[in-house]
Amino acid sequence: MPGFQIPSMSLSVAWWRRGVVAVMGAVALAAAAQPQQSLEQVGRDWLQNAVPQGGQGTQGQEMPLRMEVEIGRLDPRLNLAPCARMEPYLPSGSKLWGRTRIAIRCLEGSRLWNVFMPVTVKAWGPAWVLANNVGMGETLEMQDAVQGEVDWAAETAAVIAQPEDWVGQTAARPMMAGQTLRQGMVRPPLQFKAGAQVKVLAVGNGFVVTSTGQAMASGGQGQTVRVRMDNGRIVSGTVNAQGDVVVGQ
Repeated sequence: MPGFQIPSMSLSVAWWRRGVVAVMGAVALAAAAQPQQSLEQVGRDWLQNAVPQGGQGTQGQEMPLRMEVEIGRLDPRLNLAPCARMEPYLPSGSKLWGRTRIAIRCLEGSRLWNVFMPVTVKAWGPAWVLANNVGMGETLEMQDAVQGEVDWAAETAAVIAQPEDWVGQTAARPMMAGQTLRQGMVRPPLQFKAGAQVKVLAVGNGFVVTSTGQAMASGGQGQTVRVRMDNGRIVSGTVNAQGDVVVGQ
C-alpha cells in the first residue's frame, strides 16, 4: 500500500533492546535503593528492643524515663549491594545514650558490606533546673531550682534527681539559670581548708586511733582528702559529718 512501510527487523530489534535496557535499568535502580530503605527499618526495629527504658541519677537510683530515638541518614553517595540478611549491632565503645551510632552489616548478599548509622537517643525524665544564676561557692537552697522534664542523655554527667542531693550543697562552679543540675556541679560545704589541722581517725577491727595532721586540700563531708601526719607520712581518708578524716574501714 502506497505510503505504508513495514519497519525493518533490525529497527524492531533495536526498539525491543531499548525497552529491555530501560526496564533493567529501573530494576537495578530499585535494587540499589532497597538496602537504603530497609536499613532504616532494620535499625529502628533493633533499637526498639535494645534501648534501655530507664536511667540512673546520682546515688544510682532508678528513674522512669521516656525514651525517644532519632535515626539519622546514611551518606547518599553510598552504593550498597542488595542484601538478603542484615545484622544490626552496637560498635565497641559505643552506648545507646545521647548522640551515638549503631552498625549494620550484610551477612548474605552478592557483596558484603558494613555501615554505621547515626542515632540520637533521648531520655526524658524528671530533674531539677536552676531558677536563677548561682555563683561559685554559694550554698543552694530549695528555691534555687524548680522541677522539670529534661533530656538526661543530653550530657554525659548523671542528673541530680533528688533534692536531698543538692539542697545545702555548694556550687562547684558558676551556674546559669536554666541549667539542669548534674553530677559535678555541686559539692558538700567545706569543713576545713588546705593547711588546716584536722583530726585523723584510724579505724580498724574493733579499735580507733586518734591523731592529728595537716590537710593537704580543702575538704567537705564525703570527700576524700590527703593528710600529712606529724611524722611526715601522708594518709588518705574520707571526711565525716564532724569534719574528721577517717582512714580505714
